[in-house]
Amino acid sequence: MNRQAFSLISLLSLLLVAGSAIAQTVHVRANVPFNFVVGSKTLPAGAYDVGSMDSVNTNVLQVQFRNGSSRMIVSSNAAQNLEAANRTKLVFNQYGSRYFLSEIWVNGATRGHRLPKTSREKELAQDLAQDLTQRRVEIVASLLQ
Repeated sequence: MNRQAFSLISLLSLLLVAGSAIAQTVHVRANVPFNFVVGSKTLPAGAYDVGSMDSVNTNVLQVQFRNGSSRMIVSSNAAQNLEAANRTKLVFNQYGSRYFLSEIWVNGATRGHRLPKTSREKELAQDLAQDLTQRRVEIVASLLQ
C-alpha cells in the first residue's frame, strides 16, 4: 500500500512538472515606444517578438526586433502570481529615463517569466533608491500563434 501511494504521488508530481513547463512557453508581440535594456544590450524602440526558444527549455527567451536587426537571447526565471494576468504584457522597470525588461505575462496565466536584474540595473536601482524614481511600466502585447 505504501509503495502504491508513493508511485501515485511520483506520477502526479511528474505530470504537474510537465504541465508547468508547457504552461510557461510564451510567444508574444509588442510595440515598445522607448529604448530598453535586455541583459547587457540596449535595444531600440520598435515592434518586438518575445518567445521561448523551445517547449523543453522554456526559461530561455529570444527578444527579436521585427525588422531582424536586433536579437537577444536571455535566461528567465519563473514568476507566479495568485491572480491571473489581466492582459498579455511586457513589464519594464524604469529608472529615470532608462528602461529594463523585467517580466513577460500572458493574459489569463498565473505563471510568467521574470528576467534577473543585471548588475547595471542593480547599480541604477541603488543610485536612484533615495530619489524614489523607479516605476513599473507595462506595455500591452499580443499572443503569437
